[in-house]
Amino acid sequence: MRKILLTMDGIQKCFSSVIALKHVSLQVEQRSIHALVGENGAGKSTLMNILSGIYPHGSYSGSIVFEGQEMRFRKVSDSESRGIVIIHQELALIPELSIQENIFLGHEICRSGVISWDSQIQETQRLLDAVGLKEDPNTACKYLGVGKQQLVEIAKALSKNVKLLIMDEPTAALNDKDSDALLNLILKLRVERGISVIIISHKLDELLKVADRITVLRDGESIETLENDGSISRNHIIRSMVGREMSNLYPERTAKLGELALEVKDWCVFSPSVAGEQIIDRVSFHLHYGEVVGIAGLMGAGRTELALSLFGKAYGVNISGEIYKDGQPLRLRTVKDAISHRIAYIPEDRKDAGLILEEDIVTNISLSNLEKFSSRGVMNHAAEVDASQAISQDIRIKAPSVFQKTQMLSGGNQQKVLVARWLCSDPDILILDEPTRGIDVGAKYEIYAIINQLAADGKAVLMISSEMPELIGMCDRIYVMNEGRFIGELLREEVSQEKIMQIIVDDNGGSRSEK
Repeated sequence: MRKILLTMDGIQKCFSSVIALKHVSLQVEQRSIHALVGENGAGKSTLMNILSGIYPHGSYSGSIVFEGQEMRFRKVSDSESRGIVIIHQELALIPELSIQENIFLGHEICRSGVISWDSQIQETQRLLDAVGLKEDPNTACKYLGVGKQQLVEIAKALSKNVKLLIMDEPTAALNDKDSDALLNLILKLRVERGISVIIISHKLDELLKVADRITVLRDGESIETLENDGSISRNHIIRSMVGREMSNLYPERTAKLGELALEVKDWCVFSPSVAGEQIIDRVSFHLHYGEVVGIAGLMGAGRTELALSLFGKAYGVNISGEIYKDGQPLRLRTVKDAISHRIAYIPEDRKDAGLILEEDIVTNISLSNLEKFSSRGVMNHAAEVDASQAISQDIRIKAPSVFQKTQMLSGGNQQKVLVARWLCSDPDILILDEPTRGIDVGAKYEIYAIINQLAADGKAVLMISSEMPELIGMCDRIYVMNEGRFIGELLREEVSQEKIMQIIVDDNGGSRSEK
């Protein structure tokens, strides 16, 4: 039996009158991978913020014992000095700085008070070799994909002699290949360096592959800790997380297709940053009212770029092709044009590209339709509040009031606020880009129910997702996208993950032979 590395006992944390954690306990063994799961708002990140010193000693009750000694961290540097390092879901790299500058930021290798660049580059190379990243240490991080940025963050943690690595949703933005590579690296670090890992994730299948133990939090309380000995099931974890049986992950819906809502013909888009690089290549598709249509594809296939380019040319240059809505041609030069034609787009990054987290729910909901609540430049605040309250109740946003700051909401409820914003503008067509990324299984079900209701109300929904089971469970048809092109179309009754991947593999084989 492994020795206990960390014990958190009786942890309680309140935000004003809201109890975020209720006497939570957690034990992590040495050389182990410990998963922490629960619905959004269950308290996972709050618990880890306490452990890492983001919430200082004195702002919570309970005890933290690490390597046999009680810890009273007052800042992040206190926990890092003991070998506890956290990697947040929103990576903390500075894009303009190089890999080696990011890794040693704040603890540079110095000689007589002067940075020793040669030593720092050598040490960076050693760390990059350890995580399997083949990049020049002087490469600016803005040129790295998300998967490689994750590896830089791990190398940064290794530079701090990490003993306990905390990873918050490390694979949320990664494709299957990069996710597998990252999980294999975590297993390698446990074996070769004796590092323990706490991993927070909603991807239960991944956790069942790598975790030694799984602790479930629900409503701020620790429910149970499970030994991952092969006997526990995904359904058992879900039931423990949500407090009820979920026999079906996707709500049932019978599609009732209406008239043709949207038709796109020969859509082409070029990169705004690389001259002459074509991102979208002659894409054509159609979408009916009452229909949910998915776009499947690997990371980098061009799905988000397609969505943004259709949404008032929010992405791309030298855009060509035709768009028809209700059989009439559209000329969408700006996002405002798209909104005026009752087209909505919900971005994949709700925090940076969607919500104003510092503002309240009311402000975020009304943002896309201020004209509806104003007259001669003067806002009708009462009407704005009434509309926000009505929509919040319809889609069940969990908050004390619509005046709650959006940053205080769970991920699932933040996503609902983003959906509510566009419902407020009463769109005909909704483009949903990764609508359930980073939210738990219970919140996902609620988002799915909203999508189904939109389709039942006669809206046309175009849904982009990296989770193929989600597309299969929700969509009436699925277009398969690869390298900026639509390469296949599957109906609901014939679709499977295997068929989607086979279409992509066959296309890649053809592309390689042509080259």
